[in-house]
Amino acid sequence: MARIIAIANQKGGVGKTTTAVNLAAGLARTPKKVLLVDIDPQGNATMGSGVDKRELESSVCDVLMGEVAAADAIVRTAEDFDLLPGNIDLTAAEIQLMERDGREQQLKIALAGVADRYDYVLIDCPPALSLLTLNALTAADAVIVPMQCEYYALEGISALMETIEAIRQRLNPKLEIEGVLRTMFDVRNNLANAVSAELTNHFGDKVFRTIVPRNVRLAEAPSHGQSIVGYDRASRGGIAYLGLAGEVIRRQREREQAARAAAQPQAASAAGTPEVAA
Repeated sequence: MARIIAIANQKGGVGKTTTAVNLAAGLARTPKKVLLVDIDPQGNATMGSGVDKRELESSVCDVLMGEVAAADAIVRTAEDFDLLPGNIDLTAAEIQLMERDGREQQLKIALAGVADRYDYVLIDCPPALSLLTLNALTAADAVIVPMQCEYYALEGISALMETIEAIRQRLNPKLEIEGVLRTMFDVRNNLANAVSAELTNHFGDKVFRTIVPRNVRLAEAPSHGQSIVGYDRASRGGIAYLGLAGEVIRRQREREQAARAAAQPQAASAAGTPEVAA
């Protein structure tokens, strides 16, 4: 079964879509089986994956509306990951979802039929704590929070953490923070360094070691319909996102090892428990 990771931050311009596309491409190179889901009406993850959002036969909007099965809307990208594409139709879908029972569960239901085909499902969320984002967080096992190291980012992340906690209590008890990713980082900026230190103090090892720098090649890649991994993997941005993919995989391996270690004493205890005679 896939690990489903939402990439979310209600603040725009922090690198959510850049992270979604490049992490998908990085994981696919390892190689892992990856599905990228674009539920942002802007459709930038779709375009950045080399798929024209204006020429879709079907999209995640049709899937959320129950008109098309997720498996029938998925397209293969040139960079060896699958894409459930999105476009402006999601704006209308969000309005229609308001009228439905279980409206926060629609993406979770849709992905249930395809998740077992993948190692990772990544969900690119809109820059708002909207119903679409709630669908992503309800479907996800974990959240990656990309953020710039600036003053207002700290305020925004507090609101997101409150939302995640509310969803954990009401809709998705298993939801956890996969990690906080520092993006568009400039080591020459004293404020960026101060905010980075504050993040590390607050979130500890939940802050990824990988830091994504400001990088011209990283900014150029989407205009070519490519990830930075496909466009220029040797660039500073390419190296950073390949490093992030490695961190995500390592954390998953550590979770699996911890789960196996925890299961062994329980199994041994069960095996050693004598049967009670009737």
